[in-house]
Amino acid sequence: MINVLLVEDQTLLREGLKSLLALKDNIHVVAEADNGQCALNKLSQYAVDVVLLDIRMPVLDGIGVLKAMHKQGLTQPVLVLTTFDDSEQVLECIRYGAKGYALKDINLERLVSAIETLASGGSALSPAITQRIINSSIQPQSEPTLLPDKLSKSELKVLNLIAAGYSNSEIAQALYKSEGTIRNQVSFILRKLDVRDRTRAVLKAIDLGLI
Repeated sequence: MINVLLVEDQTLLREGLKSLLALKDNIHVVAEADNGQCALNKLSQYAVDVVLLDIRMPVLDGIGVLKAMHKQGLTQPVLVLTTFDDSEQVLECIRYGAKGYALKDINLERLVSAIETLASGGSALSPAITQRIINSSIQPQSEPTLLPDKLSKSELKVLNLIAAGYSNSEIAQALYKSEGTIRNQVSFILRKLDVRDRTRAVLKAIDLGLI
């Protein structure tokens, strides 16, 4: 059984999602929240396997929830519920540790599949949103791009920590390396993935199945 925390401020949508998920024997909505602060309180009260998280909410939004979870060491995988208008916010959510995102009009089977994927340690992305984010992130480049090279095991470890929201200094502490060494590795990762920043590196790595 997968215990889900459903976080959505719109009552009708929240109740609708809860009713749909109740049709599946392996998923149980163990708690609900209509704002981010309430969601954090529920995480401390219930055993939650996956969080379904709205981005735009009163009191504390989805990005605020992810930041607080990271700060508090909460590791429950988060599936962000979003609309096409939330592209920039989705990038921030990925940066702060969200493991997947899906449109709010997703059908039940795909939503269940995404929940199951996150519960088993994977990542779940909506191809339509991924393409929109990538397109909106592309900027003209004056120099030819480099072909992606295979990442080393050490670079993959660094990339996974980047995806988890760690800073260079935190990665250095976790891997017992100097911060300068980590900065160099991050630069190599960006070059190999042919991206300009850490967020796009995470998105591309997820798209390629590297993390």
